[in-house]
Formats: sequence, C-alpha cells, structure tokens
Amino acid sequence: MTQRVDLANVMDRLAIDSLITEYATIVDDGAWASYPGIFTQDGRADYRSSGGEEGTAREMAAWLEQTLPLFAMRQHLIVNRKIRFEVLDGMTGDTATAQADMYNPMRMSAEPGPPDLECGARYAFTFRRTYAGWRISKLVVHEKWRRMKPPTREGLD
Repeated sequence: MTQRVDLANVMDRLAIDSLITEYATIVDDGAWASYPGIFTQDGRADYRSSGGEEGTAREMAAWLEQTLPLFAMRQHLIVNRKIRFEVLDGMTGDTATAQADMYNPMRMSAEPGPPDLECGARYAFTFRRTYAGWRISKLVVHEKWRRMKPPTREGLD
C-alpha cells in the first residue's frame, strides 16, 4: 500500500467514527431535524430489539421525537467501534460496516440524580459513501440488557 492509500483509509475511518458520534449526539440532544441527514436517501433504522420500531430515517426521526421526550436526560456512550471496509483492488471501496457497543443511561427528570433506565446494546451499522460523504444506510440495534430503577414506596404508605 502506498501512503496515499493509507491516508485515504485513515480519513474514511475518521469520517465514519465522526458519523457514529454525530448519531449519538443527535439522539441525545433531540435534534430530530438532523437525524435523516446522516442517513442515505434510502436509509433505514431498526429499534425493534429494544421495543421500538423499524423504518426509514424520516419515519424513525418522527418516532424518536414522539417517544424519547419521556426522558429528559439521555446519554449514549458508544465504544468498541469495529469498522470494516469493502476492499476493491486493494483500495477502500464505497461501503463499510461497523459494530459498536452502547451504554445508555436515561432519566425521566431533568433534575440531577441517578438514571431511571439503563441499557446496553450493540449497534450494527452499514455505511455508504455518497457525494455528500459517508452516510448510514442501515442501523440495527441489538439490545443486550436493560435495568430499570425500582419503584419507590412514596405514596404507597
């Protein structure tokens, strides 16, 4: 490999890593108008393993906008990013996949305190290079675990 090919690969990895971070920030901040823009035109997301829905990026942005306001605080921590590129004739192609683990504490109240719900999942991303740069063409969430804060006894006595 030449240095030019190595540099292109590094730049592609950084672009995809940035896109994964942008996804998490959009969801945590509730920037729903920006959500479809990080997907390809035909991009889809699948949240069914965590009790959600599956559909186009626009459909999922609308669904998330309706569902997630229940949680005043959301914080996706996405780690262990494993990115793989399609390779054509020894060069990075125009598609890639990534798996990344996610820890997501959420709290219903805007007040400081422990989360009401925590979950862990593995994201399976598929990316496609477009004229606008790398975009998500498919996102599947594979929830692995969930922990809810036990209900308090307030009001029960």
